[in-house]
Amino acid sequence: MLKHYLKKYLKYYKVRGRMSLSVNLQQQRLYLYYRDLLKENALPDIQDTGLKVFSQFEEDGMLLYLFALLDMPNRTFIEFGSDDGINSNSANLYYHHRFTGLFMDGNPQAIERGKHFFSRHKNTNPKPVVFKETMITAENINELIKDAGFEGEIGLLSIDIDGNDYWVWKAMDVVQPQVVIIETHNEFGMNDIVVPYDPEYMYPGKHPTYHGASPVAMTKLAKHKGYRLVGANELGFNFIFLREDLLVDEVPTVSVESLLQHPSNKEAQARFQAVKDWEFVTEEF
Repeated sequence: MLKHYLKKYLKYYKVRGRMSLSVNLQQQRLYLYYRDLLKENALPDIQDTGLKVFSQFEEDGMLLYLFALLDMPNRTFIEFGSDDGINSNSANLYYHHRFTGLFMDGNPQAIERGKHFFSRHKNTNPKPVVFKETMITAENINELIKDAGFEGEIGLLSIDIDGNDYWVWKAMDVVQPQVVIIETHNEFGMNDIVVPYDPEYMYPGKHPTYHGASPVAMTKLAKHKGYRLVGANELGFNFIFLREDLLVDEVPTVSVESLLQHPSNKEAQARFQAVKDWEFVTEEF
């Protein structure tokens, strides 16, 4: 039933455009639909809620689902590795659910594109979205966020910097997000490994497969920081974590292995052979 419902509106989004009033109304209906299912104790599996409006894959629908259940008490996001922020995990929340927040990226052209786009196409939140051009490291992340005016609890943290994602999230303590979505390196399969930290790293580095952290390692870090794994995009590399004090009875914790079932994972893991004997770190908490 739900998959049919989402397919109908996914087609609608493509036809009507991503920022239209019609799309906004359909998302408000979907929000209320999830709120009704919550009251009826008839919630779907989060993996059945995915849809794409602005996000690269199905993350928009999954995030809408979680924030509908949370009733959106904090409409703030921080996203880095966001490029121009347009095809991001936060843009749909900005345009259709009155979020505001911070985009950070090291590409000056992308930041200028984002500033132009979001200044031209605004939402109804009186707080404008903030753009910051910067190279992000574990050493500077907290200062960057605080200097941009963000601190304490936020709604969403989205990390995709193709490299030091693990180490930067580990270092962060200036904000406490409700939901975290972060790229893991599913080429590493079920190994508990992280590529060593390199503050000078630029993708693709020594090898395009040699960066980041395995899904297992990222989930261990999440647990250490007070988060639990609740879902991922269909391809199984953008992992979604929920703070441990939230929706404990409504959204079940899932295993890493359950999210690595897409056929593309076998192809991805075959690429690990080229770097399997290189240096890796296994952390204990």
